[in-house]
Amino acid sequence: MKKILVIEDEKHLAEGLRLNLSLNNYQVEIASDGIKGLKVWRSFKPDLIILDLMLPEMDGFKVLEEIRLFDDRVPILILSAKSAVEDKIRCLKKGVDDYMSKPFNLDEFLLRIERVLQRSDWSSEANELSNEIPSKIEFGKCWVDFEQRSALNAEGNIIDLTVQELKLIKVLYQNKGKALSRKFLLENAFGYSIDANSRTIDNFIVRLRKYFETEPKSPQHFKSKRAVGYQFDS
Repeated sequence: MKKILVIEDEKHLAEGLRLNLSLNNYQVEIASDGIKGLKVWRSFKPDLIILDLMLPEMDGFKVLEEIRLFDDRVPILILSAKSAVEDKIRCLKKGVDDYMSKPFNLDEFLLRIERVLQRSDWSSEANELSNEIPSKIEFGKCWVDFEQRSALNAEGNIIDLTVQELKLIKVLYQNKGKALSRKFLLENAFGYSIDANSRTIDNFIVRLRKYFETEPKSPQHFKSKRAVGYQFDS
């Protein structure tokens, strides 16, 4: 039975989520503020976390940062009244797997939970078989160290990379020489279900080109593939 932690200060909503998730064969624990949420996370060891952003004691952004410092694999779904694009982008950069705005449709919510957990299972299986993916890769004059979360950029400087940047680079590297759609990259790098026309991947690619391309407008590694998406070549 999969374990889900709900960090939500609205009591009626939290209890409603507990009921509906339990009816769908999930084991559920609830925390009513950010500090309690971190405490339960450490002891409960959930398979997925549902996190509100506006929490007492410690807000959801800080909770997210704290969890990602120690665990970049546990899936996190944001459930928040904050619906601004800026908030969604901020959360994506910090490593969330999905984002739903309140009010929400229960059937859609349960489906997203199911899909995020399925991706997490797939990712775990892939990690067990990922010996062919070295902890450090090199391309051109650059390198990326996945364990240290650092890289040597095109200018010869060592830089830090975010979890999301590393995930995207890893998926591109695993499929080097292949043209990949934005939808594929969103789902496999971020586990994030969103319309295929989203500019999220485009923005990340622009950033990676600035890091690693000598001529970002004429990329040699992070290439655009017309009518498809992007391709990585070493």
